[in-house]
Amino acid sequence: MKTTEIRKLVSPSTFTQRIDRPTSRGDKPPLLALDGLVKRYGRTIAVDNLSLNLQEGEVFGFLGPNGAGKTSTIRMLCGLARSNAGSGTVLGFDIWNERFEIRSRLGYVPQQFSLYSDLTLLENLWFFASLYGVSMRWADYRIRTLLAQLDLFPYRQVRAGHLSGGFKQLLAIGCAILHKPALLVLDEPTSGLDPCNRQTIWNLLYQLSQEGTTIFVTTHYMDEADRCTKVGLLYSGKLLAIGSPAQLKECLVNHVLDFEVDPLIAAQASMRDLPGVFGTRLRGGKIRLLARDPRNLVAELRKHWPFPALAWHAYEFGVPDMDDVFEAYRCGILVAELESKEV
Repeated sequence: MKTTEIRKLVSPSTFTQRIDRPTSRGDKPPLLALDGLVKRYGRTIAVDNLSLNLQEGEVFGFLGPNGAGKTSTIRMLCGLARSNAGSGTVLGFDIWNERFEIRSRLGYVPQQFSLYSDLTLLENLWFFASLYGVSMRWADYRIRTLLAQLDLFPYRQVRAGHLSGGFKQLLAIGCAILHKPALLVLDEPTSGLDPCNRQTIWNLLYQLSQEGTTIFVTTHYMDEADRCTKVGLLYSGKLLAIGSPAQLKECLVNHVLDFEVDPLIAAQASMRDLPGVFGTRLRGGKIRLLARDPRNLVAELRKHWPFPALAWHAYEFGVPDMDDVFEAYRCGILVAELESKEV
């Protein structure tokens, strides 16, 4: 086994693969620590036994499809909803019993635009500076800095409700970081934005991370996982895996095949039914297969190609991306492998 420690947690309801560096006695206590959090809405379990630790300056990507439980988790760690079981701390403060202590040290950008549409951009910034108790002199400096940093100065007198989607998000983030919080929580901040605005937001998050702010960002864009220092994969309320993007992709390196087959659309529909294949998609003009045993699959196809209407030209082992990783965990292929190995 590699020097990187691999630990797995098994419970009756979930199996989580953790690929984290080992903690040592000299390590700082985690800035954010969640332990066995559960959130139910009636009979529906939105968050199921969630545990994770984040250190200062980490950029954590919380990935999952809509309805996976990402927003419910955020509401609990921000003290907006009480967990049904488990516990959590931010900077040592309990996420429910000491939630008001946490809120002054936390920045939160919700999924929906929640600033004051009738106020101008500048008025919104000043309003939130007063809410956070920022002094007039410091607020003036921070607002001038953020207007320049976020390219919002030309729009400072525009009413927030008249801003484009990208500028609304930049304003929301600016209001959330006026007081330089230790933890910044963003719920799908780049949803619906164009690539230029997405990049602007990520550049800002990197700068905040370098200054010591811990970033907790939810997204359903798998390509954004590679921008994070640590990623957690959430599905149906369960944390399937947690680790760096490189570590998570390494687990799938022997399960990806790229086939050159014509015609492509017909090939994808036909090849998804091959034995041992648990995922297919088009990628770079090829058919990407996720297979339990790729070498055996190729050997069988060489013996007998079962698709007379399809022309197979070539194949190669592919480099996994986060879409592949999420699909593998969602289908249980990596869980089954890890349970069969003592890792």
